[in-house]
Amino acid sequence: MTKKRTAARKRSEAGNWHLEGFDTFEGKSYPLPGSYPTEKKAIEAAKKQLAELEKTQPSATSGGQSSMGIQDRIYIVRPDGTKYRIFG
Repeated sequence: MTKKRTAARKRSEAGNWHLEGFDTFEGKSYPLPGSYPTEKKAIEAAKKQLAELEKTQPSATSGGQSSMGIQDRIYIVRPDGTKYRIFG
């Protein structure tokens, strides 16, 4: 890893990470509660959110997290505002 990438990573880990949900049926994003000091903590929280979704929107009826599924999606929002999708 280059010095520049290492410095950028340290800066982002010093900021707050957040979660965002996406309602696939309505096509709208929504904020999820919580703020996390590290990416690792955000990933742990996101996996808990996915487990909750499985209870309320079971894969058997929603299609789950597949590309054709309508189960809500969970994204991790980096301190710089960019985001990526998390899978169970």
